[in-house]
Amino acid sequence: MLGARENIRDFIRREPASILIEVAGAAGSTPRDTDAWMLVSERATFATIGGGQLEHMAIDQARRALRLGIPAAAMNVPLGPEIGQCCGGRVNLVFTALNPDIARDLIARNDRDIATRPHVYVFGAGHVGDALAYALSLAPLRVVLVDTREDELSASTAPHIETCLTAVPEAVVRDAPAGSSFVILTHDHALDFLIAAEALQRPDAAYVGMIGSKTKKATFRTWLSREVGAPELLANLVCPIGGTAVKDKRPAVIATLAAAEITTAALSWSASRNQPATASTAGSSSSSFPIKR
Repeated sequence: MLGARENIRDFIRREPASILIEVAGAAGSTPRDTDAWMLVSERATFATIGGGQLEHMAIDQARRALRLGIPAAAMNVPLGPEIGQCCGGRVNLVFTALNPDIARDLIARNDRDIATRPHVYVFGAGHVGDALAYALSLAPLRVVLVDTREDELSASTAPHIETCLTAVPEAVVRDAPAGSSFVILTHDHALDFLIAAEALQRPDAAYVGMIGSKTKKATFRTWLSREVGAPELLANLVCPIGGTAVKDKRPAVIATLAAAEITTAALSWSASRNQPATASTAGSSSSSFPIKR
């Protein structure tokens, strides 16, 4: 399920009189590259070209064109002190009034981006799992909250997150696509071990992490050696998740620290395979988003 900030169909339906702003060229240090775009109507926006004064100027340009009923001129903006930004690069922006062809292309592009997002499976819908799913929902990831307990899933407060009720969570690991991340924090250590062992046997996993202490990790090492016969797999396990620099066991803190760690691993794996989640190379003079004019 998508949140309002990702529902492009709803935005276009509500704001048909909009202008598409694209980053057509990006040289030097810039907030976004030539994959960036946004829609602007007289009262709302969708997506972003990087924020800051650059985006503020672009929105003003688009809305002035909408008010006057005229085309918006392209902008070539140096990102320097004169506009209150110190990036040091230069951005070319082009403006196009929304029409049915562009709307169809935008929807298709948005759907492709969402469909190719790296999967993150959070096993365990308890306090930390729920907070982690919430934190990860802000990133361009497909987050699935998995549990064997229906009441825990139904009580989740994470917005717009897929849930999976299953008696055999290990099967979810086996069926996950390449590049998935697996985060294990169920209510049962034995179940944690089963899921972790399954995930660690996938060489195409972007991340495998398990909540726990040094004692739990040592116990898992013994279990892994006895039950799987491959204690060396432990080298690929992140445990505890979120690192050890901050000694704070509150669910929200663990979730925030772990979310950064997981997002880094998931997007890095995707980038290394040249999947659509990666950004285009800065300095390109043409947009990576071909729009029908």
